[in-house]
Amino acid sequence: MSLIHIIRLTFAHEGADTLFDDVTLQIDTRWKLGLIGRNGRGKTTFLKLLLGHYEFSGKIRSPVKFDYFPFPVPDRARETREIVDAVCAGYEPWQIERELSLLNVSADVLGRPFETLSGGEQSKTLLAALFLQENRFLLIDEPTNHLDLEGREIVTKYLAGKSGFILVSHDRTLLDGCVDHVLSINRCDIELQKGNFSTWQQNREFRESFELSENAKLQKDIKRLGEAARRTAIWSDRIEREKTGQGPVDRGYIGHQSAKMMKRSKSTEKNRQKAVDEKSQLLQNVETDEKLLISTLQHHAKRLVELEDVAVQYDGGRPLFERFSLLVEAGDRVALCGKNGCGKSSLLNLIVDDDIPHTGQVRRASGLVVSHVPQDASFLSGPMADIVEGHELDEPLFKAILRKLGFSREHFENDLAELSAGQKKKILLARSLSQPAHLYVWDEPLNYVDVISRMQIERAILECRPTLVFVEHDRTFLESTATRHCEMPS
Repeated sequence: MSLIHIIRLTFAHEGADTLFDDVTLQIDTRWKLGLIGRNGRGKTTFLKLLLGHYEFSGKIRSPVKFDYFPFPVPDRARETREIVDAVCAGYEPWQIERELSLLNVSADVLGRPFETLSGGEQSKTLLAALFLQENRFLLIDEPTNHLDLEGREIVTKYLAGKSGFILVSHDRTLLDGCVDHVLSINRCDIELQKGNFSTWQQNREFRESFELSENAKLQKDIKRLGEAARRTAIWSDRIEREKTGQGPVDRGYIGHQSAKMMKRSKSTEKNRQKAVDEKSQLLQNVETDEKLLISTLQHHAKRLVELEDVAVQYDGGRPLFERFSLLVEAGDRVALCGKNGCGKSSLLNLIVDDDIPHTGQVRRASGLVVSHVPQDASFLSGPMADIVEGHELDEPLFKAILRKLGFSREHFENDLAELSAGQKKKILLARSLSQPAHLYVWDEPLNYVDVISRMQIERAILECRPTLVFVEHDRTFLESTATRHCEMPS
């Protein structure tokens, strides 16, 4: 057994709050470690600290070298085999072919320019190349974003057969399928547990339930002890006044009683302070996964959208799909399924926008109000006020939703371009959640979004029951929220 030692690690970005404060950990190089935490908590930063990209206080000692996924490919026109060779020299051809086979990728990709590979093929090839190396501990940062369901299942099975890695992911099915330890970056500390995501979640719920119960009991104790202390103080004052009263007085007895009252008062105050101190240790890591609401509107029509024999075709090219029909009725939650590239995003865009080039019939209920979350959030920039004003949002509601999704008040002042990918996606989700609409159209709404927020959004959908058409590859979310799956032709 060899261990990675992280000793008293402390780090903060310039001008920002401390991300890691005096963190000490031991990580077995054979572990399959899942790294989870709210967006903005520093998961990617933690990986970069291991790689030595930032200066920090403390020590990191490792018997193995770290490699990061996904690594940059500067010249994407090069042959794929050359890119693999640059990462891992000295391997046998059968070795890379075996790894690609496990990832359901044809060995033919090695002879093609890297840029001609699909996004899924590129990700899988880079992952395979890193696992060819020996004496390495891989730092794998969200390997399944934009992969379809089949691709995620393949990667999950592949990683389950490997060891010696840290995996940053928000996909609960992936984490349950391939990790044996979980490292969670909490509000106030970092916690290491044995098990998968479901084990961590059960432990979290049990601990938070216990702490909430203890907190309620301590609050009652603090109130009771405070009242007792005030009563004792009143009695002590009354006895002291009797020392100077009229007539014969046994001052020795009264002094003794007064001392007893004073001692009891100090003891009560000591117990009250102990209860206060114990209470202060509770609830520090309770996540604010507060209830979200969706501002749904009711439409007089039952049929909201009807597509009949539609096809989407750009610039005279080959249609992405042909003669596809779909009926969306009030209360439906339709999950569009299919392989990457089959046209799911284009179909969602067609539901939202008449200007998408198409053939066939698209019928929308009159006066239909649609709220849209696009797949890409990278375009966001400028002050948050632009989002509020540009979309005529209820600003207090919009910001309240963001707070519930883990935003700090400081983030409200940031240029949106400075936010992480997950935080940008939450901006689009909060915008949609705060828009009253008859129909919600969401394209991969959970990409880069943390696990806690995913569960909040999941609960909001199940409780508010909006009419929703969406594309999502998080299987747990998909199976929980969709009332109907609609498979698109490949």
